[in-house]
Amino acid sequence: MELLRTSRTLLRRWQEDDLQAYFELYSRWEIMQWLGPRPRRVVADMDEARERFARRREREAALPLPYGLWALVVSDADGHWSADPVGTVLLLPLRDASGDTSEVEIGWNLHPDHQGRGLVTEAARALLGAGEQAGLTSVLAVTDPDNTASQAVARRLGMRDEGLTDRWFDTTTRQFRWTTSRWE
Repeated sequence: MELLRTSRTLLRRWQEDDLQAYFELYSRWEIMQWLGPRPRRVVADMDEARERFARRREREAALPLPYGLWALVVSDADGHWSADPVGTVLLLPLRDASGDTSEVEIGWNLHPDHQGRGLVTEAARALLGAGEQAGLTSVLAVTDPDNTASQAVARRLGMRDEGLTDRWFDTTTRQFRWTTSRWE
């Protein structure tokens, strides 16, 4: 299922035949060093990838649009789309330690071979637009305090840096907030 398309990016559901691409992303330390609670680690093998991938697809199937863990597919200079996803852009309810899910998170990751071209910014901007059309008025990006690349994406999206917080993932993170223009 396709959600959004820009001139260079396509966000769609992860499909069963994307397992190898999923493994290629999440077995890389360059990706996993920034994701989730500590201690962080890579996906060790295809068995673990298969298990995580199945859980992700199950979770995603239950989410209303535009929420999801969207596979990011990109086009080359000639307009040909990559066969496999090269990253993820997500829009999900964000759960704190108390179980509160009143905040919504946008997040992203991208294979190192595709970084530095503005692809994540382009796809995330489109996803924020879909969120706004669905009625969202505030969305957070939560980054590792040392992840300056993701923080730069958040700033390019017009998100406000709200500083460090211990509210998410049982660790210290840097929180950014996007709000619709009518609420600023």
